[in-house]
Order: sequence, then C-alpha cells, then structure tokens
Amino acid sequence: MTTQLQQRLFLYSATVSDVGTVRSNNQDSSFAGEHLVAICDGMGGHAGGDTASTIAIRSLAHIEQHDSANNVASIASMMETSVMAAHDAIVGKAKRERALAGMGTTVTAVALIEGYWVITHIGDSRAYLLRDGKIRRMTQDHSYVQHLIDTGRITEAEARNHPQRNVVMRVLGDFDIDPHPDIAIFRAQPSDRWLLCSDGLSGVLENDTLEQVLTDFPTEEECAQQLVSMALKAGSTDNVTAVIADATLALDADSFDLPHQTPLVGGAASSSLEAIADIIKEPVASSPALRLGKQSPAQRAAALTHSTSDTSGNDEPSDSDLPSLPPEPGAHQISEKSEEKSDVTGTIVYVAQPSAVRDENDEKANMDTSEIPVVTKKNGRVSADPNDPEVARVIRRKQLQERQVNRRKRNRGRIAVIISLLVALAAILGVGFGAYRWSQTKYYIGTSGQTVAIYQGVNTNLFGASLSHKVESTDIKLSKLPQSWNDELSEGITVNSLEEAHSHVQMIKKEAKTLDKSTSEDTPWPWKNQQNGQQGNSGENDAEPAENDPDTAGTLVEPFEKMMDEQAGNE
Repeated sequence: MTTQLQQRLFLYSATVSDVGTVRSNNQDSSFAGEHLVAICDGMGGHAGGDTASTIAIRSLAHIEQHDSANNVASIASMMETSVMAAHDAIVGKAKRERALAGMGTTVTAVALIEGYWVITHIGDSRAYLLRDGKIRRMTQDHSYVQHLIDTGRITEAEARNHPQRNVVMRVLGDFDIDPHPDIAIFRAQPSDRWLLCSDGLSGVLENDTLEQVLTDFPTEEECAQQLVSMALKAGSTDNVTAVIADATLALDADSFDLPHQTPLVGGAASSSLEAIADIIKEPVASSPALRLGKQSPAQRAAALTHSTSDTSGNDEPSDSDLPSLPPEPGAHQISEKSEEKSDVTGTIVYVAQPSAVRDENDEKANMDTSEIPVVTKKNGRVSADPNDPEVARVIRRKQLQERQVNRRKRNRGRIAVIISLLVALAAILGVGFGAYRWSQTKYYIGTSGQTVAIYQGVNTNLFGASLSHKVESTDIKLSKLPQSWNDELSEGITVNSLEEAHSHVQMIKKEAKTLDKSTSEDTPWPWKNQQNGQQGNSGENDAEPAENDPDTAGTLVEPFEKMMDEQAGNE
C-alpha cells in the first residue's frame, strides 16, 4: 500500500494543429500541459469559430495551475464550472458583437489529478485512450449521426459519409441547447496514452489506424505530427488538430527533479499566449507547426518565401527546410519581446512569459482574455479561475454591468420607438389638420335626401372622417330636375365661396321653374290624340275635331267654322 502511495503519475503532452488544405483559417484550439490537455473545435464563420474556441481554452487553462493539493471532486467541479463560464462568455460576446452571432465550439478536455483521469466533453471532438495496446473511444459524439447510430438507423460505416455528419446537437455557444458537459472520472494507469482530436482527424482515419500510430510512435510530438499528416493525406477538408498525452510513472518523486514541460497552445488560441500565460502563471509556448507533408497552404507559401531568399538558388523547397519554418502567418501575435526558441526538432516556437516576468522586463502585458477576466488579487497574484471567489465576484460585477448596459440600451430603444411613433402621429395629425383647414375654404352643391343643399368643405373622407358639412338647405326637389343635373349634384358641384354657391343655387332654381312651367302649360293641339302629351283616345276617329272638348271649344272650333263659312260664300 505504501508503494502505491509513492507512485505518482506525471503527464507529458504535445499538440499539433494545421489549417488544412481547404479552409482559410484555423478555428481549432488546443492546449497541452502537465495537468490538462484540451481540444476545442470552433464554428460560426471566419471570426466566430476562432473566438469561441479561444474563449473555451482560456476558460479551462486555469486548471493547469492546480496540482495534487486539489482533490478529484473539486477539479471535476472546476472543469464543469469552467465549461459553463465559457458558454456564458461566448453568448455574451455574440450578443454584443452581432458579427459573431451563431458562434460556438466543442470542448473535450482531460485532467490528471491524484492518479485519476477527469474528462469533460461536449460536441463531436473525440478522446481516445490507448491502454495495454488497445484503443478505446472514451467520449460519445453529441451529433445527429451518432443519434442515428444509437437508434440503429445507420451503421458506423454509413455515418462516415452521411450528408449530415457535421451536425452537432450539443455544443457551447450562441444556441438554444443544453450547454452542460458530460463529466467522467476513472483511475489512471502508467503508460496510458490519450489522443484528443477534432473531427477533421477522426472523420477520416479508422480506429485501427489510430491504434497503430499511437503504438508505433513513442514521442508525443512525433505521434501528433504523424496523425495530422495522415489525416490531410487521407483527404480531410477541415482543420486538423491532435493532442497526445502520456501518463508517466515516477517511483520516487523526491529522488530527482520532477518532470516538467512548457505548456503548448495550438490553433486559434495561440494568438493569446500572453493572456494564457497570465492565467496559469507560467510560460506557455506555441505548438510546433506541421512538418510532414507540407499540406498547409500557409506553410507552402512560407516555404516558397524561404526558398526564394536562399542564396543557393534552389527554387524548390525540400522537406529539410520545413522544421525551421515559422508557424502560420497571423497565428502567433506575440509581442516583440516574447521569446522565440527552437525545440529539439528545430521547429521555431514562440514562448510568452506571465505578467510578473514581463513587468520585470518592462514588457507591456496583454490582459485581454476575451470575456474571462484576469484578476489581480490582494496578495498580488493573478488569477482567472472562475472558482476563485475574487474572480467570481468580478464576473458577477461584469455581468451586472452588462445587464445594466443592456437595460439602458433597451430603454433607449423603447424611448426612440415611442418618440418615432409620436413624431409619426404628429405628422399624421398635422397633415389631417392642414387638409381639414384647407377643405373648409371650399364649398360645393350637392344632395341632401331628395333636395339640393349647400356644403362647406370638399366631398371626400380622410382616414374615415368627412371633410365637409351641410350649411344650407334649399326647397329645390331633385325630381323637378333633369337626370343630367341629378348626376352632377350627386358628384358635387364645387365652388370657391358661399356667395358663388348661392348664385349657383339661384340658377338651378330658375332652371327648375322654367322646366316645370314648360311641362305643365296646355298646348292648343287641334286633335284629341295630340292633346296633353299626345294621349290617344281608342275607339274614336283620329280625324274628328274636338268639338266637345271644353279646353278647345273657344279657340279651335270657332275659327274652324268661320273658315268653312268663308269657303261656302266664295262658292
């Protein structure tokens, strides 16, 4: 039992990340330390995926500084809290910067604490464990095709070519889905080897291939280099990232210096080395670039630039040139005073010191950790651990300030909407009032029931309100007017003043009287059938004089008889 207690496991790790042959930028982020290894595969556009995966790595990085003084349960709680803090930070940043809306990231992380592995996982990045020469997949994809596999609708082989194989059902970020990660704890064993990778690697390489490479390549970086290169040669069109971590046994930790390595940061998060160095309070380095195969377009361009400046005149870069190539342009934005070193393979890496060292060297610190605050505690130490009470208070204060800012923005938005509505209403009322004032300078003659009337205004409606009202009625009956007059009055005869309206009414009245007189006056027709509107008298002779008609007796009969007498005298 005593021997078992003296056996302490240490973690050696390495990571390699490459942009791939198709993508224009690397949205993967990785971390390889002595206590923590992690892989995050970002999504959400050119800038969104970079930002989301970087935030997740920064949120988890503080676990690297925790050693055996922390028990397994507390580290498991910290990992879950850190993942949730990353989710809140990603959502908050996406809401403030609409160009980042819809960004998210997967998270797969493993920590070695007190001889136990603690795993946290969400999304479709994977963690494989090689133990006793056999590979085991230790995570379950939170993806649509995995759901189809679990329900027996497709096979593992069919899932590789399924058109929706990249659809994730759980992920951190600006989505309405459950962000709580899976957590697992189990005992570690000496010689355990971990592979953490993005789907750009696991989507193209079979388990047998992974097992063979993990077995054949003893060093962590060499194994990671080989896996990334093989994935690109197999046709991966995504970013490809691999993290290799080995559990190493030290029988007597007091007999020699403890194993130590500088934590490595790969992919998009390598642009934040100084911030991560401040979080873990020790130097961190950029991960080595991919050396095998020259699959990265950025590396090919860098290699071409390197070859053109070669005095030997050799235009074709050889594989021997690649170990000295710098990482991809823009991937490592470190201050000029950050150290630049070469590892054992000759690959240039960038090392960032924590703020305490930078202050001694009079270097300007970059404290931007993108939503995860870095707090200088009362004792002078710097912390970015979401579980630290002082950091938690800063996070709550920051969230409160953000809510207040958002509340003020919403209030200003509501006030702006109200003002706009009031201005629009005032404009409508102004137009309506102006139209009404103008209408009241006009008059028209129209109908009111069965008579003619004078109206003030115009014969129309505005927003359902009439712009006229009757001011005078007349005794002119519409039935006494011809149809043409009735048609004009129904439309309204417009005039410019009340006096003009009176004049027009008098004309209508005069015309009505004239028409009424002409239709009612008797006409001296000599025949009955032409009298009173040419009404016929059936059964009588049409040529018979109207001798008995009292209306024509004095005017028609006597002249007729006189004319007959005169004709007789002449004969």
